[in-house]
Amino acid sequence: MKTRTQRAYVHPGSPTATHAAGVADTSRMFPAVTAILLLQLPLSVGTAADADCLFRRGSSVRTEGDVVIGAFLTLFTFFYLTGVVELEPSKDFYHPQFMSSNYQHVLALVFAVEEINRDPQLLPNITLGYEFHNVLHTHWRALESSLLLLTGQDEIPNYTCRREIMSVAVLTGASWEAAAQFGPVLELYRLPQLVFGSFNPRLSDKGRFPSLYQLAPKDTALALGMVSLMLHFGWTWVGLVIAEDSDCALKDCALNASLTWLPVNRFDPAMSDGSYNIYDAVYAVAHALQEMLRQQLQMQPGGKADVAVPSPWQTPRSVCSESCGPGFRKTLREGKAACCFDCAPCPENEITNDTDTEQCVRCPGHQYANAQHSRCLQKSVTFLDYEDPLGKALAATALSLTVLTAGVLGLFVKHRDTPIVKANNRGLSYTLLLSLAFCFLCSLLFIGRPNTATCVLRQTTFGVVFTVAVSTVLAKTVTVLLAFKVTAPGRKVRQLLVSGAPNSIIPICSLIQLTLCGIWMGTSPPFIDTDAHSEHGHVIIVCNKGSLTAFYCVLGYLGSLALGSFTVAFLARNLPDTFNEAKFLTFSMLVFCSVWVTFLPVYHSTQGKVMVAMEVFSILASGAGLLGCIFAPKCYIILFRPKRNSLHDFRDKTQFGRKNPYLS
Repeated sequence: MKTRTQRAYVHPGSPTATHAAGVADTSRMFPAVTAILLLQLPLSVGTAADADCLFRRGSSVRTEGDVVIGAFLTLFTFFYLTGVVELEPSKDFYHPQFMSSNYQHVLALVFAVEEINRDPQLLPNITLGYEFHNVLHTHWRALESSLLLLTGQDEIPNYTCRREIMSVAVLTGASWEAAAQFGPVLELYRLPQLVFGSFNPRLSDKGRFPSLYQLAPKDTALALGMVSLMLHFGWTWVGLVIAEDSDCALKDCALNASLTWLPVNRFDPAMSDGSYNIYDAVYAVAHALQEMLRQQLQMQPGGKADVAVPSPWQTPRSVCSESCGPGFRKTLREGKAACCFDCAPCPENEITNDTDTEQCVRCPGHQYANAQHSRCLQKSVTFLDYEDPLGKALAATALSLTVLTAGVLGLFVKHRDTPIVKANNRGLSYTLLLSLAFCFLCSLLFIGRPNTATCVLRQTTFGVVFTVAVSTVLAKTVTVLLAFKVTAPGRKVRQLLVSGAPNSIIPICSLIQLTLCGIWMGTSPPFIDTDAHSEHGHVIIVCNKGSLTAFYCVLGYLGSLALGSFTVAFLARNLPDTFNEAKFLTFSMLVFCSVWVTFLPVYHSTQGKVMVAMEVFSILASGAGLLGCIFAPKCYIILFRPKRNSLHDFRDKTQFGRKNPYLS
């Protein structure tokens, strides 16, 4: 059986000390606690000068034990009345008020301690005691109460005059402000602080409160539930109905009177959340002490030794390793006790927001871990925007090339009757310039926030307009080759050349590409997608191509046309003619093929916005290669060598004595 020693004390100098000693030997402590506290409380109105006297009288109760648990509770408070009564010489008065609803906290503490003392399995041969102080919620009174509990006096810091056993843990926190006031002082002694009030995330900061533990569960679900109801029903305001506690002046009550005789508005016998938390806190301390004692026994040879009651600063600490803070997880040391572990940082995009966590938690796809790996942050949505420097540069380049192409077209139209424009089929030159202008403009579809329309248009437009451009180059090279390779053309070949039959290459090739794009759009069209892994902290909105097979079929067909055009132009590169552009066509298709052959490996090695930018760059570079290689030499002659563009000069320099009629 446990040995019990129970004595009730009040602060020295209190006029109720004699009465308290008489009640201390009784086995039922509830009426004794009530009498001790209420007799110290003058149920009247006093002056401000009397208030300081009341504070000095003290208001604390202690029951001795082998291990003592401390508590800061608010059982009465004061209301100050200033200038409401016309009395001289002072107009400042105070009115004490008993907090009847908080009396449950005292009952829960005493009940839990006595229940543990009666339990032969929990802390055998050790008696729990308790000590609690009434606290007024001011910074000075909180500091004063802390010093009284720690040292027995409130005048000389770091000096103790008490002979009693020091508390191993302290219960605080009807409000988080009070718990925050006690925390710094209690932490000097490594004294565990158990908060029984409502959960507050500010107290979860282990940097400021390393020895503070909250008993109440997180109540964020309640707020989320209320907001969900408001959104569901379309409410615009919510009313809150609470019961007002009235003063309970227990006059002429016997010590053995029952509290259930009182009205509910004066004392509700139903157990509150705070009382449940206090009850759980006392049991948590008891089980922690029992576990420490068990470990002490295991560490002694043979399991037999004199067990010393732990000091307060030993209670929350590991005997082997320091705690792992947020952003780290515990990794047990092989062959060591469970309290011996190492702290390993969380992997990428995983966090821990508590101490001594065994597993890191991965952030959701739309969030990412901060640098400390202590919380998940919301990813920002991004894409290749016109506001980005890269987007601005690409858009400006596309518009500049479009304007330049339009200028070349205007120059050719203005000089349409000159030999250099009429040579090599000026109609095909117009078609090529128009298709190049659309090629440059289609690159703008790849810039800006993607949507369903742009995702579909960007691929089909790109495939079709480039097919028109390349097939036009192919038609020009076929025309040159047939005109010079047919040494004695028959009637049919001559009719084909005169009628412009090579021009039919353009619609035939374009129709094939349209068919491929139609199959692509009908089976697996492009759609809007998100990329949450390419850039840290960002979710990139991209256009998923739908079917990669269809995309490479379109690109492969375009490459086949380019290769065919390059082959035909290469065969016609040395044909004689003053304005023969076969060499320029050959070089232009070489540039075009080089750009897209380089594009494929680079495209697959990039992700996110860079991948889209690479596609835009390839479109602009290949189009600029065609424009520069084919039309730059002609524009140079038109603008800076006009004599070479005259009919007289043309006849002097031609090797055949006349212009080839099939090239006009």
